[in-house]
Amino acid sequence: MLVNLRDATLTLGPRTLLDSARFTLEAGERVALIGRNGTGKSTLLRLLAGEIQPDHGDVETRRGLRVAALGQEVPAGIHGAVFDVVAGGLGEIAVLMRRHHEAAAAMAAGDEAAGARLERLHDELEAHGAWQTTYRVETVIERLALPADADFDALSGGVRRRTLLARALVSAPDVLLLDEPTNHLDLETIDWLEEFLTGLDCAQVLVSHDRRFLERVATRIVELDRGWLTSWPGDYAEYERRKAEALAAEDKANAEFDRKLAQEERWIRQGIKARRTRNQGRVRALQAMRRERAERRERGGKAKVVIQEAERSGKLVAEAERVSFAHGDTPVVRDFSTTLLRGDRVGLVGPNGIGKTTLLRLLLGKLPPDTGHVRHGTRLQVAYFDQHRATLDEDATVIDNIAGGRESITINGASRHVISYLSDFLFTGERARTPVKALSGGERSRVMLARLFAEPANVLVMDEPTNDLDIETLELLEERIAEFQGTVLLVSHDRRFLDNTVTSLLVFEGDGRISEHVGGYSDWEASTARRNAAPPQDKPGGKAPAGNEQEPARERRQRKLSYKDQRELDALPQRIETLEAELEATQAALADPALYADGDQGDRIATLQAELAEREQALTAAYERWETLEAEREALAGSG
Repeated sequence: MLVNLRDATLTLGPRTLLDSARFTLEAGERVALIGRNGTGKSTLLRLLAGEIQPDHGDVETRRGLRVAALGQEVPAGIHGAVFDVVAGGLGEIAVLMRRHHEAAAAMAAGDEAAGARLERLHDELEAHGAWQTTYRVETVIERLALPADADFDALSGGVRRRTLLARALVSAPDVLLLDEPTNHLDLETIDWLEEFLTGLDCAQVLVSHDRRFLERVATRIVELDRGWLTSWPGDYAEYERRKAEALAAEDKANAEFDRKLAQEERWIRQGIKARRTRNQGRVRALQAMRRERAERRERGGKAKVVIQEAERSGKLVAEAERVSFAHGDTPVVRDFSTTLLRGDRVGLVGPNGIGKTTLLRLLLGKLPPDTGHVRHGTRLQVAYFDQHRATLDEDATVIDNIAGGRESITINGASRHVISYLSDFLFTGERARTPVKALSGGERSRVMLARLFAEPANVLVMDEPTNDLDIETLELLEERIAEFQGTVLLVSHDRRFLDNTVTSLLVFEGDGRISEHVGGYSDWEASTARRNAAPPQDKPGGKAPAGNEQEPARERRQRKLSYKDQRELDALPQRIETLEAELEATQAALADPALYADGDQGDRIATLQAELAEREQALTAAYERWETLEAEREALAGSG
């Protein structure tokens, strides 16, 4: 036993975060601590780390236990270069490691004298048995993409937190406590972190809302719910199954209890019968039931996310043709072409800082390309979720951020009081009047969602919407996006969220290159694995693969569209553009008030309406034909 929490009670203001909670951590365990935002998971980690003490109960730890922790907030008083901060928990060895790092950098820069220093420091590190530790520090810094020589004070909040994650990972503790370790990490780094954590020889307690991360890392799930800690042995998938069964059983037991209580309340109201001596036991039983019912802690309400749908956009949402964009000499997007159609659900995937947000801005017309052009469709109403929450006024209250001083807002055509609307996003009246700067990360994300869905939209653009959202809200958001009839553009590092929301991916491959893939993240991952596992092709002049020996030469030559179909495909974009222009002109004519001022224009109106229907049908047919030919062309090209 490393840590033992025994009958611990902890309150914060009016809230009871822990209610006689019990928890034991054994060596080698990887425990996932889950629960809704605000239930006290971060506070429990601080309790396990010894930073705070419970109001009642005990926290027992093994003598000499070494604990390393990553909190949600960056603590004050940390200064120096990133390398020194990461190695800071390693004592005097850190000084040798810093000298070794400086000597290696000098040697790489051409300092010939640095070679001798590097060799001497290598021997000293080996004598201290610290060579593997040095390697681990440098590997973690590299894999977390940290600027080793940068000043910690000059870093952004996300990079500071990655630095503190690196420090916790390299410290070789007995117990590792990590609060949302995947925040600010890209997909490749999350994959590496999963492997790193499963290879560590220490006990771990991890707070995360990344379900796939939990599936791969956790050996046990512990849930904090209404002040109670419940342990669920097994992986996350097993937890999901058993938790659903437990909730159903709890609801059934509560319903039966409430039915019996109501029956006894009816009996007590009969008066004289209840006061007879032989019924006093029944009266005492009723009083006990009342106390039990009063002490029951109800599950918190669920968020009620509703996406307001605007009128349907045109079939075309955006078309990018040969678009390129660069920051200075660094290409971000190179010669990129794509067509977004109404109803598409597209995920953007790539390392941090590679240009995903830039591509969103290019597609939305918020940023002009260096070369190429982007054409937009008609009747677009865009709702944009900003990953930095920059559109929120930090000093204003939640109410003012949503309603701008008004008491009510219009949701799906009906007027609602702003407090009532915010209650759907789990804000109490008191919390709704709180300045945004005083909110937790999860609460800020819910404010962004409330603001995003307060206006109707037919194009939903979400840049990292999953950060800090609890699992229950994530699953609800997935359901609403699935029901949304418009177009979705999504940037996320949550792999399960991508799988459940998008039908295609734009994958950043580096040097400005972007490829398109059908399916969700798991589909792309499986396709990449198959491609990497495929045997290498023979060199030119070698023997053809066995699978091609029996293939007729005529079929190999025809792995492309026929001349007629290719000509039709080439002409379709211009035809679609012409049809859209004619459709807009017809719509404008029908919207002209002068058309209806004269009562003799009935025939003219009927003609325009017929033309409108005919052109809409023609435009739909043109798009469908374009999609068919384009899909056939890609399939033929892929089979080659």
